[in-house]
Amino acid sequence: MIIRKGNPEDMTGVLSLIQELADFENEPNAVVITVEDLIRDGFSSTPLFHVFVAEVESTIVGIALYYYRYSTWKGKTIHLEDLVVKENMRGSGVGFALYSEIVKQGKKDQVRRIEWNVLDWNTPAINFYKKSGAKILDDWRVVQMDEAAIDAFLEKN
Repeated sequence: MIIRKGNPEDMTGVLSLIQELADFENEPNAVVITVEDLIRDGFSSTPLFHVFVAEVESTIVGIALYYYRYSTWKGKTIHLEDLVVKENMRGSGVGFALYSEIVKQGKKDQVRRIEWNVLDWNTPAINFYKKSGAKILDDWRVVQMDEAAIDAFLEKN
């Protein structure tokens, strides 16, 4: 297994894993991005995200997609958007290797926090994160505004 930074040629494999995650989360029709979107957004002069890929026999079997955020309390942080491992490779150490790479990147970048979301029903992931020393914050709620809500808000205001 090789863990490395992703490149534009990897984005077809990355998108495939993003779709696999959407299927796993029972949202198979939620993915609207394209390979072209990923290439544009991840590899421009001001990339919106970075990605590590796990490769086995020249096939991408896992990804850790992240970006930088800024906390008014902590300063620079990393947000781990998705950690995805192909279903047939789960339990093989791929997820741990990618997770470790994110933690190493955070240390290298001197961030004061690495954060991400996990679904409350994803018990294996929750247990994995707790075992690693991460804290699950039960008193915080994720808040989102989708495109329809953005449009509705702007129409009213």
